[in-house]
Amino acid sequence: MANAAVGKFTLEYLLNLLLGVGLMGQQHAESIKKDFQQAFSDSSRRRSGQPTASGNVSTDPLDYLISLKLPLPGAVEGRLIDDDVLARLMAKDSGLPYHRVEQRELDLDFITHLLPQSFATRHLVQPLGLEGSKLAVGVRHPFYQAVLEDVRRVAGREIQPVIVSQSNLKKLITDIYAFNSSVKGAADQYDGGSRTGLDISNLEQYVKLKNASEIADDDQHIKNLIDLLFAEAFESHASDIHIEPKRDQLLIRMRFDGILHDMYHLPAVIHPAMVSRIKTISRLDIAERRRPQDGRLKISHKDSEAEVRVSTMPVAFGEKVVMRILDPEALFLDLKSMFFNEDDYRKWQDFMSHPHGIILVTGPTGSGKTTTLYSTLRQLSTPEVNVTTIEDPIEMIHEQFNQVAVQPKVGITFGSIIRTILRQDPDIIMVGEMRDKETAENAVQAALTGHLVLSTLHTNDAPTAVTRLVELGLEPFLVASTVIGVMAQRLVRRICPYCSDEFVLTGKMALDLGFITKGDLTLKQGRGCDECRNTGYLGRVAAVEVMPFSDQLKEMVLKNDQNAMTLKNLARTEGMTTLRENALDLMLVGKTTIQEVLRVTSAD
Repeated sequence: MANAAVGKFTLEYLLNLLLGVGLMGQQHAESIKKDFQQAFSDSSRRRSGQPTASGNVSTDPLDYLISLKLPLPGAVEGRLIDDDVLARLMAKDSGLPYHRVEQRELDLDFITHLLPQSFATRHLVQPLGLEGSKLAVGVRHPFYQAVLEDVRRVAGREIQPVIVSQSNLKKLITDIYAFNSSVKGAADQYDGGSRTGLDISNLEQYVKLKNASEIADDDQHIKNLIDLLFAEAFESHASDIHIEPKRDQLLIRMRFDGILHDMYHLPAVIHPAMVSRIKTISRLDIAERRRPQDGRLKISHKDSEAEVRVSTMPVAFGEKVVMRILDPEALFLDLKSMFFNEDDYRKWQDFMSHPHGIILVTGPTGSGKTTTLYSTLRQLSTPEVNVTTIEDPIEMIHEQFNQVAVQPKVGITFGSIIRTILRQDPDIIMVGEMRDKETAENAVQAALTGHLVLSTLHTNDAPTAVTRLVELGLEPFLVASTVIGVMAQRLVRRICPYCSDEFVLTGKMALDLGFITKGDLTLKQGRGCDECRNTGYLGRVAAVEVMPFSDQLKEMVLKNDQNAMTLKNLARTEGMTTLRENALDLMLVGKTTIQEVLRVTSAD
């Protein structure tokens, strides 16, 4: 920390760091310095009550530089010189470690007892935990000697400063104290409750929870805790939150880019109250714990809204709750951006141009079928057409669609409701899933009577969808006369653009992995960074297999030859790109990795 022991935290110091690594030119730096001096002067005049020219401009050098929103040269488009970039430069210059801190990494009890929140907030300083005999303390810049000396005296330990970006530090301080206060408050309130003294080897006795009258579902600590979990999931773009009761603890997990990650281990005693709160806001029966329940709610965070689908299920140590976060921005996408291959996009557009018939999307759960259908329907939906959907459950409410939820208890099934919809003057019908003969027959009837029907099937590839329809009981001539085309899809994780790195895959290595190549390949992979949670991946991209139902394929089906492999071979001779081939193309252009190709697709 030799460089940080002298000098002051000034705009000139930050500009010199940017100049030193070539992120800024001398002339630009001088211009910024001049404008800042003017803003500083105006600030002094404001305090004396005199008029100013520049308005309310921050005189903190870091805040001022961030407010300029300067583009980061040579980086991903849209990336700015922000507090994270400056934090890394200050860490390198001062010889201090840099860290992007995740709340789940910290021992909240330990660090919140060291400093009061008011001190941490005022000075933007936060203990992070022990590193050997030293206490690691997060600071936003290296010039914190006086404050760190105060922390050293209070903690009674030597201090190891760690540079943390200003935004990360502010969020950390706010969330740590709020989260820990909510967990402790809830645990204190419910500790000594119904679990105390029970024989945990007897599962039937152990899962006997408090009744509804004993659980204060409006408890403020529980409310805050649930709100904080939603906020974290929303900001980190998690698709699901899992609340799982274990023997001695409550496990919170979140799914990012299709992969589950452990987030928090909380006291088991607060589990009943958390479940009760979630049930209350999603309009479920808080007294019913023996049967699964499904509900939904809408959350708003900052300027965005998302719908949350809630599912509860009894397990060994209580009720497990899974909350699926349905972000409209993720569910309604620009169709063209979903297709890597331009030819596949043209084929899909051709499917959509048909006035009647059946379009199918296939793939396992979580492969993006609903996103494809919703995005397609939004493009097709105009004031001139009536779009009706049948879903189980409704994924996302959209005002341009007439959406019906399947309710078997009152006779509303996929199959039965199509007959009713046909009397509602529809133009386009989306059937959430073709899962039985009745649904398939009614969908075919709708297509034959002049309607465009979109639906999904759970099959591994596009040709198998034809086989599945025949297995459901449809006559081959009905399949041949109604199906327009089929698209199979998978989601592969996208390489993080912030830590993407090149490596060479030799021809021998490719052959060992099952790929044939004439020589070495230069591919990309993510090293792992703070932006991607050290996974090397950030976001997902679709690999697709689009199969138009050509005259030759129809003829083959009419001859009662529905063998999936035969259909696939014919489709490939007609130009179909398979899932594996499409995923390999994504790999070759640096969008995904060879590991993802092998994980998500099977060999042709």
